[in-house]
Amino acid sequence: MENLEVKNNQSKNQFEADLDGKTALIKYRQEADGTLNLFHTEVPAEFEGKGYGNQLVEGALEQVRADNLKINPSCPFIAVFIKRHPEYADLVK
Repeated sequence: MENLEVKNNQSKNQFEADLDGKTALIKYRQEADGTLNLFHTEVPAEFEGKGYGNQLVEGALEQVRADNLKINPSCPFIAVFIKRHPEYADLVK
């Protein structure tokens, strides 16, 4: 499994990574207070169950941390990821 390069595509309000020409993504809304509401995670079907979703979330959360932002993890996948990785709990508003 390759390491994903996760980028913040601000024009589309999503974090994304390329998987053999297909896009894995996390959609977000920026709230009035600057918090990012991470509301949808999507990995192309042929890549599901291989750990790419976790890599995508981790990459996005590392960027959130670097940008000194907070999140609202309204996507169930991201909420579970944070429960399993408490080192990211400080990012939750």
